[in-house]
Amino acid sequence: MTEQAKKPKKQTRLHEIWVQLKRNKLAVVSMFVLIALVLVAILAPVLAPYYYDEQNVANKYAPPSAEHLLGTDKLGRDILSRLIYGTRASLTMGIVAVLIGGLIGILIGAISGYYGNWVDNLMMRLLDIYQAIPMFLLCVALAAILGASLRNAIIALGLGIVPGYARIMRASVMTVRETEYIESAKSINCGVFRIITKHIIPNAIGPMIVQLTMGVGSCILSGAALSYIGLGVQPPTPEWGSMISEARAVMRQYPTHAIYPGICIMIAVLACNLLGDGLRDALDPRLKN
Repeated sequence: MTEQAKKPKKQTRLHEIWVQLKRNKLAVVSMFVLIALVLVAILAPVLAPYYYDEQNVANKYAPPSAEHLLGTDKLGRDILSRLIYGTRASLTMGIVAVLIGGLIGILIGAISGYYGNWVDNLMMRLLDIYQAIPMFLLCVALAAILGASLRNAIIALGLGIVPGYARIMRASVMTVRETEYIESAKSINCGVFRIITKHIIPNAIGPMIVQLTMGVGSCILSGAALSYIGLGVQPPTPEWGSMISEARAVMRQYPTHAIYPGICIMIAVLACNLLGDGLRDALDPRLKN
């Protein structure tokens, strides 16, 4: 056997992260829960026993039965089907809003952290003003101005979370901008755009991945709150927050109508937070053996 054959294969960064992540059983379970939720959202027409807007007023507020496993609502619509279809709107709000806020935040944070000086001061002071407004209040104001809809709720949530992501990215960039490989890139006249996109962002993205993962849960919760007050998804499209809002009038008589979507929100948010905790530990080099 040659000397090269005896050498173990060098593990990739993704493999190292996966090995670390597997040690956190809760994080792995949470990851599979989120994958299951995504599959439910994609396969909703196949999994749901009824269409989400199929009504039978004569059978309203029916108790759980073989025909309707979780009962029906005030219009005789199957609650289980609406929960399944509601997964689409809730996950869409959480994931797309985080992508919008994350992309804008990464861009602002990378530019601010790389250039520093007056560019950094100007951007950070503008973000200070922006962050002076409470995030949810800003989302409510934006959603009210743009109009109540799923698309506008996503835009409002995405714009509301930009400052937090920009600050995290700025801090990460400032730790890598003075490293040797950045100086080497500058010495060969590598363009600023290439330095930021090819060298700085890939090496400073670790903390952002954790925040983006946990941010999905926060946006799902905030999106549900927007729908609850009528500024998110509009009827008859189901969404977990709007389902809780619809159940307010009959909370005492039929508490499960609010409990079911509340449990769905809790599971999704908890899974995102636990996975984020696991990724934080997996991406922390100090925890490696």
